[in-house]
Amino acid sequence: MRITRVRATPVAVPYRTDEVWAFGRRRGLVSLLVEVDTDEGLTGLGEAAAYPSADAVLGALRSMEPLVVGSDPLRIEQLVQRIDVVGTYHHTGSSSPAAAAVETACWDLLGKSCGMPVAGLLGGRFRDRVEFFHYVAAAEPGEVRAEGARAAGAGARVCYLKVGADDLGTDLARLAALREGAGPGMGIRVDANEAWSAGAAVRAVTAMEEYGLELVEQPVSGRNLPEMAYVRSRIRTPLLANEASWTRSSQFAVLREGAADVVSADQQMDGGLLNLKRSAGICAAAGVPVVKHSLGELGVAVAAAVHVIASTPNFRCANQGYGALLTDDIVKGDFAGPLENYSDGCLDVPTGPGLGVELDAEKVGKYAELYRESGAGFSFHDPLALSRAPALPKR
Repeated sequence: MRITRVRATPVAVPYRTDEVWAFGRRRGLVSLLVEVDTDEGLTGLGEAAAYPSADAVLGALRSMEPLVVGSDPLRIEQLVQRIDVVGTYHHTGSSSPAAAAVETACWDLLGKSCGMPVAGLLGGRFRDRVEFFHYVAAAEPGEVRAEGARAAGAGARVCYLKVGADDLGTDLARLAALREGAGPGMGIRVDANEAWSAGAAVRAVTAMEEYGLELVEQPVSGRNLPEMAYVRSRIRTPLLANEASWTRSSQFAVLREGAADVVSADQQMDGGLLNLKRSAGICAAAGVPVVKHSLGELGVAVAAAVHVIASTPNFRCANQGYGALLTDDIVKGDFAGPLENYSDGCLDVPTGPGLGVELDAEKVGKYAELYRESGAGFSFHDPLALSRAPALPKR
C-alpha cells in the first residue's frame, strides 16, 4: 500500500458560549480534517488543531507532502521518522498538529486494513469508557452557577474553570458560584494558563482551596520549572503541568524537577498517537498520572485520543474535551460533539476498524463553508484582548 494524496479541509464549528481564558476568547473551534488516500482505495482520517493557525498547519501539511506521498502508511514509525529527521520537524512545535494528523490517518489505515480498532493495535482496551471533564466557560457568576448545575445534571464528575482574571475577587466569585451550582461532590479543576507569578499563584490557590479543588493547572510559567516546583511545595492542591509538558522531552524535564503531581500530554503537540502513549509510559515510570490535553478537537481527533487513553492504564483523571461547549460535530452518529452525546461525562470506545468513525459529508461541507466565510472570527485573539496588549504573567 502507498500513499497517493493528502487532503486537508479546514472547518469551523460554533460554540454554545464563548471560550474565555486569561488572555482572550474564541467563539468556536477550527480544525483541519485530513484525509490520506492510498493506491488500494482506502482512506485514513486524521485531524489537526488549527494551532497556531489554520494557515500555518496547512503550510506545514503542504511542505510534508514530498515526505509522505509514495510512502507505505502501515510503516508508521518509518514515516514519522522521515518527517521528524529528514524533514527536521522535530525542531518546530507549531508543525506538530500537521504531523499528528498524518500519523493518526496512518493508524486509521492500519486498523482498516486488518479489521481492528486502533485500541486493539495499541495493547487492547484497559477500559471501555473514557472520562472527560465538563468545560465551564468563564462568565458572570449566575451563568457559571447554571453551568455547574448543567454539569451535575449530565452526570459529569469534574468541572473545569478558567481562572487568572484581572482581579482575584472575580475568580473567587465564579468559583463559589460553580461550587454552589455543581454541588459538594463535583471535582473542580482550575486553569490559570500561566497568568500568575509564583507569589500570586500561592496566594490565589490558597484562597481558592476552601471551595475544594481537584487540580490546579499551570498556575505559573511553564518555562520556569523551579518556580513550578516552588509553587507545588506551597499549596495543598495537586499541580497539573500543561504548557510545561506538551512534548515527551518537556515531560521528562517536569518530572526530573519535581514540578508537578499530574502531567498533561497532547498528541497534537507531540506528533501523534504513539508519542501520546509514550508520554503516558514516561509518566507511569515516575508514578505520575497523565491527562489528555486538547487545543480544541472534533470527533476524529477525539476518537483517536480515546483509543490511546482506553489502552493506557495511567490516564486516571478526567481528560480535556469540548463537549460542553460544542454545538455540533463532523462525524456520523452521536460520537463526541455536544454534551448530549456523553454519558456521565464519558465516551464509549469505538469498536469499528481503525478509528471507528466516519465523516458526515453534509456537515463537513456546512462547516467548511462557515470557515471560508468567517474563519478568522474563530481565532483565540479577540479585539479587546489585543487592545490591552496582555503580557505574562499578569501579576
